[in-house]
Amino acid sequence: MTGYDVEAIRKDFPILSRTMAGDRPLVYLDSANTSQKPRQVVEAIERHYLEHNANVARAMHQLGAEASEAFELGRDKVAAFIGAPRREEIVFTKNASEALNLVARVLGDGGRVGPGDEVVVTQMEHHSNLVPWQLLTQRTGADLAWYGVTPEGRLDLDSHTLTERTKVVAVTWVSNMLGTINPVAEIVRRAREVGALVVIDASQAVPQLPVDVAALGADFVAFTGHKMVGPTGIGVLWGRYDLLAELPPFLGGGEMIETVSMERTTFAAPPHRFEAGTPPIAQAVGLGAAVDYLTDLGMENVAAHEQQITAYALSAMNELPGVTIIGPKEPVDRGGAISFTIDGVHPHDVAQLLDSQGVAVRAGHHCAKPLHQCFGVQSTTRASFYLYTTEAEIDALVAGIRHTQSYFGA
Repeated sequence: MTGYDVEAIRKDFPILSRTMAGDRPLVYLDSANTSQKPRQVVEAIERHYLEHNANVARAMHQLGAEASEAFELGRDKVAAFIGAPRREEIVFTKNASEALNLVARVLGDGGRVGPGDEVVVTQMEHHSNLVPWQLLTQRTGADLAWYGVTPEGRLDLDSHTLTERTKVVAVTWVSNMLGTINPVAEIVRRAREVGALVVIDASQAVPQLPVDVAALGADFVAFTGHKMVGPTGIGVLWGRYDLLAELPPFLGGGEMIETVSMERTTFAAPPHRFEAGTPPIAQAVGLGAAVDYLTDLGMENVAAHEQQITAYALSAMNELPGVTIIGPKEPVDRGGAISFTIDGVHPHDVAQLLDSQGVAVRAGHHCAKPLHQCFGVQSTTRASFYLYTTEAEIDALVAGIRHTQSYFGA
C-alpha cells in the first residue's frame, strides 16, 4: 500500500494538471524516458540562478563560495541518498551514458582490461551499457560476452560462466524495456568468485528502489538525475574510492588538475579528477532538491507505489485480447515499465493514437535493439509509471488501447 497521498503530491507537479489537444487531460506514462519535476526542484534551480550563480572552485568572491557550497552540498545529499561510504566517491557527469563511458574508458586506460580478458554484459542492456563495453573490448583486444534472457524476460544466469578471464561484469539493475529487476546481489557474488569488477547501470533502479551501494557490494554504480525528479544535464558515477584513486582521468581541463607545466600534468584526487571543465552546477543543486523530495516521500514508499501501480496495470493489460506484454507478466521482481505490442498495429501508430487521447507513451526500440531482436520484434510501445501515476491513468491507457484496436479494426 502506498505510504503517501498520490493525489496530494501530484499538486507538486503542475505539468500533470495540463490538458492536451482536444482538451483531454494529460496522462503521462513515459517516466522511464524522463520523469516530471516537482516545483521544489524547479524552484531550487531558479533560486540558484537568481541569487547564487557563479562558477565553482575557482571564483574567489562571496558568490563563488556560495555556489561552491551549494554544488558540494548536492554531492553530500547524493552520497547519503545511496549510502556511499565517502562523499568523494560521487562523480558528477552530464548523464548516465557519460558515467558508463567514463568507467569503461578509464578501466582500459588504467590497464584493468587487456588482450585476452573478458567483459560480460547482458542481452538486456540499454545501448548506454553496451556500446561503451564494445568500444573498450575493440580497443583493448578483450572479448565481449553476455548473459542471455529467458522467454519470460528474466536474466538467464546459466547462459554464461564467469572465469578468471572475466575482468568486468556490467549489468543493468532494472531493464528499461522489460521492467525486470535483476538479481544484482547474486551477480556480484559470482563476479567476486573470479575476481571481476562489477558495474551496475542503475538508471531505472535508483529512481524507484531504496539503494545502498555499500551493502550492494558492486564497484561502480551509474545513474542519471532526470529520471528521479531531478533536472536533465547531470548524471552520477559512484565508485569505490580506492579504485577511483587508482584510475587515470577521463577528460582533461579545469579543476581535474593538481599542477600543470608545459611538459606534464599531475591530477587532483577523486572526484575532481573526473570532473573536467565547469561542472553541472545548477543541476547538482536541483539533484540535491530531488534527493530531498524523494527522501521526504521515503524510497520504500515510492517502491511500494511503483509495485502497486504496476500490478494494477499488468492485471488490466493481461486481460486485453490482441495485446502481448514483452517481459514478465507477473508483478514479481518487476519495475514500472511495460512494453507491449498490439496485433496488427505498428507501435508508432499505437503511440500516436494514444497521444490523440492525451496518453503519452514511448514507441520504438527504447535504446535496446538487441533485446527487441531477442524477442523477435522490431519495436514496442512502452508505458512507464512513477510515484505520481494513478490507477485512473492506467484505466485511461487501457481505454486508449481499446480505442486504438477499434480504430485499426485490430
